[in-house]
Amino acid sequence: MTSITKEEIHKLLNPMKVIGLGGNPQLNEKVASTLGVPLIETTVHHFSDGEIQVNVAESVRGCDVFVIQSIQDPVNENFMELEIVLDALHRASAHTVNCVIPYLAYSRSDTKTRSREPITAKLIANLLQLTGIDRVLTIDLHASQIQGFYNVPVDHLHAISLLAQYFLDNGIAAKDDDVVVVSPDHSGTKLARVFGQYFNAPIAIVDQRGARYDDSVHDMIGDVKGKKCIIVDDLIDTGTRLASSTRSVFAAGATKVYVAATHALLSQDAIKILNGLPLEQIVVTDTIKHEKYPDRMVRISVDRLLAKGIDHIYNDRSIHDIFDEQNRFTKD
Repeated sequence: MTSITKEEIHKLLNPMKVIGLGGNPQLNEKVASTLGVPLIETTVHHFSDGEIQVNVAESVRGCDVFVIQSIQDPVNENFMELEIVLDALHRASAHTVNCVIPYLAYSRSDTKTRSREPITAKLIANLLQLTGIDRVLTIDLHASQIQGFYNVPVDHLHAISLLAQYFLDNGIAAKDDDVVVVSPDHSGTKLARVFGQYFNAPIAIVDQRGARYDDSVHDMIGDVKGKKCIIVDDLIDTGTRLASSTRSVFAAGATKVYVAATHALLSQDAIKILNGLPLEQIVVTDTIKHEKYPDRMVRISVDRLLAKGIDHIYNDRSIHDIFDEQNRFTKD
């Protein structure tokens, strides 16, 4: 008598289904291809008044469904599209509904700093959970404590090792090389310190105080004179903070400046601003899709990272194993 494993029973009773929405179709296809699972045909129609209608073309009853949607520009439209699909899946009796959100918008509104100010990241968490989701998988939240806004599991993956590996593989930075990792402000110090560990590199901080970045050159905390610098951040939005940091780093005596960031929002005049900076390379991931990118921008795909996360969740394996794999090369 042939025995059947618990994993095989799970696949028979609750097969995996993957839906890719309109935020970042190219990444959706890559993730599905890596998983070896076709995307479910899903029709999204926008009425003339802006209302959204969704139709999932096949049954998801009893399935473990993973919905991939990057909540990027147009942010509110993509978020509402996700909400409607989640509601449809819940009503269609899916076994589990899992949100895979490469970029989670509104993450910067994670605390109340002024009177009558909303905590929008918490509101987003509440709205997602109203649809009955079972889990969230995302990459590089602006603030890790946002995980605590959810009453469902949040698997928070990090692209920092992918970015660091690029610098190592291309000979831009090596362990014990003459490299300094720079944080564009005080709040990014922890990220800079983690990134610096991949190269045994010291860190420096642009001593920018206040919320506004302008054309002035700011003081540096740390020594960058004669050094190759990598400015690291979780995202690039309008490019003004990066421009300010670049000027400050060069004014302090850096020889070359690179940039590493996970999410490239590139809003307003960001492309023009970035093209005007004397940077060697800007290394980002493909969590966000654009029609046009700045010169010298290198995009690294997070498809394998997300596919691993989905596979581990579906097969009840520890997400911590992914972090172990990512950090293994730092111990060489």
